[in-house]
Amino acid sequence: MVQSTPTPESSTPTTIERVPTGVEGLDEVLYGGLVARRAYLLHGSPGSGKTILGLHFLTSGAKQGDRALFITMGETESQIRMNAAVMKFDLTGVQFLDLAPSPDFFTQIQSYDIFSPADVEREPTTDRITKEVESYKPLRVFIDAITHFRYLSSDDLQFRRQTHSFLRFLTDSGATVLFTSEDSPQSPDNDLQYMCDGILRLEHNHEQRTISVTKFRGSDFISGAHSMRLSAKGMEVYPRLLPSTEKKQEFSTSLISSGIPELDELIHGGVERGTIVMVTGPTGIGKTTVGMQFMKEAAGRGERSVIYAFEEWTDMLIKRSAGINMPVQAMVDRGTLSIVQIEPLRYTPDEFARMVREDVEGKGASIVMIDSISGYGLSVRGEDLLRHIHALGKYLQSKNVAVILINEVDDIVGEFKVSDIAASYMADTIIFMRYLELRGELRRVIGVLKKRHSDFQKTLREYEITRYGIKVGKPLTQLRGLLMGVPTAIGDRDGTE
Repeated sequence: MVQSTPTPESSTPTTIERVPTGVEGLDEVLYGGLVARRAYLLHGSPGSGKTILGLHFLTSGAKQGDRALFITMGETESQIRMNAAVMKFDLTGVQFLDLAPSPDFFTQIQSYDIFSPADVEREPTTDRITKEVESYKPLRVFIDAITHFRYLSSDDLQFRRQTHSFLRFLTDSGATVLFTSEDSPQSPDNDLQYMCDGILRLEHNHEQRTISVTKFRGSDFISGAHSMRLSAKGMEVYPRLLPSTEKKQEFSTSLISSGIPELDELIHGGVERGTIVMVTGPTGIGKTTVGMQFMKEAAGRGERSVIYAFEEWTDMLIKRSAGINMPVQAMVDRGTLSIVQIEPLRYTPDEFARMVREDVEGKGASIVMIDSISGYGLSVRGEDLLRHIHALGKYLQSKNVAVILINEVDDIVGEFKVSDIAASYMADTIIFMRYLELRGELRRVIGVLKKRHSDFQKTLREYEITRYGIKVGKPLTQLRGLLMGVPTAIGDRDGTE
């Protein structure tokens, strides 16, 4: 069904008739769908999902009452119906024009004394298509694959003229057209790329599948490669998260308290909504526990938080929290906290971003914690980690969501550093935690390195994680060298207390 959709702000402010593709994520990339009555090329290698996308396009239209036509020149209608049934596509309202070679082509000797096979076979094929289109009057047409017209043409010039005329015939008849090509080094489809109104490129390797729009006449679109998955449900597309496409909500100056007076003193009362808080420190020092402390207080006010756990199992996190008087299980039961276990090697950054969007936009999460940056980095698979974190963080800020990034550094003691990656620039607040050696024991200290929207306390405080929760002490004003991990008392010459 044709829909009227306003173009995005970056486009000319007019209304464009849209035809949804039937794949929700792809329609988001296309700002509502394909532009009506135009022809689009699906470019991709065998197995990239071109036919599946065509089935989504036709069946979604048929459900809305659009007349849909599948013109097949490769697979037979029976093969297509069999494959479609596996993925639960309902082809009831889809008309087929089967132009695939029949078995007779191989069993009967066909001889053309004067004319070439292309000249003899082209006219009946053209007649069949013309009659089908004129009688059925489809609003959606999928052609798989249009490059078969090459075998009905005597040369490249005739193929280009014939194909261009054919596409014009379909669009002038009121149809929106998707067509595939069989691209190869021997027979490239460059000519088809020039004559179409848009190009959707489907690519896949051993790690992931992507879809990108490289041409889209008459409309803007979300650029870049977007993650795609083929499953028993058909095709799913996960658009890249681009902060520039999100409108910033009005910034709120309200604070989120940690519920620990001494910690709140360090951060001048709490952390602001719509800001990014980085909690950084070595392994086992309590970063996740400090992050959950903010969520515990928010839960008491009825707010909803989400933890995306890339490293720790959900049941272990709940059990460990119960041991320090943090009622995580009760928060989960009340619906004020969700713990989402993420296997980073299973999901792409685009798929993960879709999960976050659903929790924020669909379920009203006001605090999001990513535990941890290094675990999230595994899902990036060689891409730019900072770019993905930046986009996700800015999106959450645009929704006035407080973001807690758990960041692990390798060094236990020694020279102080905030992060092993250059991610500290995006943080509005940096809470750092580190070990120090005091009287032959490892102690823990906490401090604030940065707070963009207010002042903060410059001193460090020792803290403990006990069965009663987090206990933060008074400022350590009589020691120096805390950031090196081996402090000395002020005034000592020999380094001993």
